[in-house]
Amino acid sequence: RMRINIIVPKMALPTGYSCVSSLAMAAITLAVMQVFKNDLAADSKMTILGGFIGSCFFFFLLTAVGNAGTLVLGSSYQLKLFPEIVACIVVSMFASALVHRVCVTTCLLFSLVALYYINRISQAAYGQSTSQLKPTTTAVKSKKEKGKKD
Repeated sequence: RMRINIIVPKMALPTGYSCVSSLAMAAITLAVMQVFKNDLAADSKMTILGGFIGSCFFFFLLTAVGNAGTLVLGSSYQLKLFPEIVACIVVSMFASALVHRVCVTTCLLFSLVALYYINRISQAAYGQSTSQLKPTTTAVKSKKEKGKKD
């Protein structure tokens, strides 16, 4: 298994600017999907492209939600599967449904793949995976041991 080593010395943009720019990119992506709705629904390959664009919308929306949470709740904020990630997937699938129903399925598939790689990069950059953590044991004294004096 190949390991990704990423050194994160500094963010490309401050959190506030990143939030605004990712929200703007999400709005632009949604607008592009609506402008080219007829073209994206015309061909089977174009519906797959529509789902990919919906997945890009998911990525930008997820980034905006994560940055907004960091701004409001502090730097220790982490996105959770429910409600943040699920809500972003549902909104992106709804945006894809406005184009074509096949776009919904491809958007879900592309979004799940993107989420896997986002998680993988995040774990490599910021911390250990939960499967790599070793459980710690605490010493619990029984009633007999508590009664004994050394």
